Amino acid sequence: MIERALNQIIREKLFTGKAIILMGARQTGKTTLLHEIISGIPDTLWLDGDVPEVQKLFEEGSPDRFRAQFAGKKLLVVDEAQTIKDIGIRLKYLTDHFKELQVIATGSSSFELANVVNEPLTGRKWEYHLFPLSFDEMVKHHGYIKEKSLLTHRLVYGYYPEVVTAEGNEKETLKNLSDSYLFKDILKWEQIKSSDKLFRLLQALAFQIGNQVSDNELAQLIGMDHKTVSKYLDLLEKVYIIFRLPSFARNLRNELKMSRKIYFYDNGIRNTLISNFQIPEMRQDAGALWENFMVSERMKYNHYHKRWCNTYFWRTHEQQEIDYIEDYDGKLNGYEFKWNPIAKARIPKTFLKAYPDSEIRIITPGNIDEFLLK
Repeated sequence: MIERALNQIIREKLFTGKAIILMGARQTGKTTLLHEIISGIPDTLWLDGDVPEVQKLFEEGSPDRFRAQFAGKKLLVVDEAQTIKDIGIRLKYLTDHFKELQVIATGSSSFELANVVNEPLTGRKWEYHLFPLSFDEMVKHHGYIKEKSLLTHRLVYGYYPEVVTAEGNEKETLKNLSDSYLFKDILKWEQIKSSDKLFRLLQALAFQIGNQVSDNELAQLIGMDHKTVSKYLDLLEKVYIIFRLPSFARNLRNELKMSRKIYFYDNGIRNTLISNFQIPEMRQDAGALWENFMVSERMKYNHYHKRWCNTYFWRTHEQQEIDYIEDYDGKLNGYEFKWNPIAKARIPKTFLKAYPDSEIRIITPGNIDEFLLK
């Protein structure tokens, strides 16, 4: 059994008077994690938000019905809570009126859950995100040497739990995962009228990782208007398939101020979209794979270790650039990612001059532990 980083973190928040909200893409292990956490806790009720009867219970529930259903319970789990209308208001009521009841809600998309939970549950919740497995978690599972030896494999197939445990069947598992689960929420969303265009957009993004992207360029590339592209990108981010990294600009006139990069939460999903499972040594996009892997892994690391920092990339109109920047405790730390350890890395003197207290480091497979392990 692979110990998840959030296991102990969530355990420490149980029965502290607040609801616990666990967000993340489908099949990242939310259900498995919670079953481990609540095992042995008596008077527990688990409800599946995908079940119509459960939706009806919450959507039509009255105070008397809630008391009849939840009285005497110590812990309530509402799985896939984003499918329930006005779930945030219902969870607020339970948190306020059932003081002995620990409420936990999970969601695989933030279409409804983030919006209807955040406002009603202000000051009444602990919120966490569960990502695919991380480098840090796997090192703790079977050691640094073992996980380091699997690095090229992870760059290609990623870290979804089902894929990690499907030795020899990674391609088929990834295909089934993406077709059956990951796009389920967004494809059923009423605003999505063309799954073909959505897939073409995802493919375009897959080929653009590590590069600046604009809605207009993507729209021209796939034959879609830029407003629709913008809407689709927002939805893809809300179901935890992609995330955006804004540009850093503070002191220099020639810094790009409104640009962004888009990354995938998981390398395996990205490679599935373009049907390329070749090893990095045989690929022209090995550098992009490495950058996507490092940025997504660092995001997991920061979240699980409670490092609250602002993250960016940096680029000027003269094409000077830094792959990744963190603004943490008032200090800027920049990172350049090089898959090939002997590749020459250019450290922009312009950046160091404009931000003299900053530091820039080169991260290769040889010193990955400095970046992704505590």
